[in-house]
Amino acid sequence: MIWEEFQRSDPELAALGRERFDRTGLILLGTLRKNGWPRISPVEVLITDGQLYLGMMWRSRKALDLLRDPRCTVHSTICDRAGTEGEFKVYGHAVDVQDLEARQRYGVALFEKIQVRLEDDSEYHLFAVDIQSAAFVIIRNEEMKHQEWKAA
Repeated sequence: MIWEEFQRSDPELAALGRERFDRTGLILLGTLRKNGWPRISPVEVLITDGQLYLGMMWRSRKALDLLRDPRCTVHSTICDRAGTEGEFKVYGHAVDVQDLEARQRYGVALFEKIQVRLEDDSEYHLFAVDIQSAAFVIIRNEEMKHQEWKAA
């Protein structure tokens, strides 16, 4: 499911997720290495055009992981060990985006957000996340609150 559909299905949880992602512009991406061990990598995230996009350097280890096994976790960054800022997670599958028009729209949105311009001949990996589930956990007044959503 694309971000736009997730947002329609659970607007409150999607708003929490977008706010957490936009707060730093960076997420932690969980992928699976060739040997089956997990890999955690920082990645810039961009929600635009109804999609949750992950852009990566050409032939980076995390991109190669996703090309081999598209299962992934997208996790907001957190800086508070007490859990008071909350953490948002998306579980899904990375879809390799090759469509030139989609890549151009991503490039425009990326420039608008962080003033980085991608040329049409730039080599980079672009993935859209097919969302299977999402969750938000926060600790308030020493009590853990949990929200969860799953695709039908």
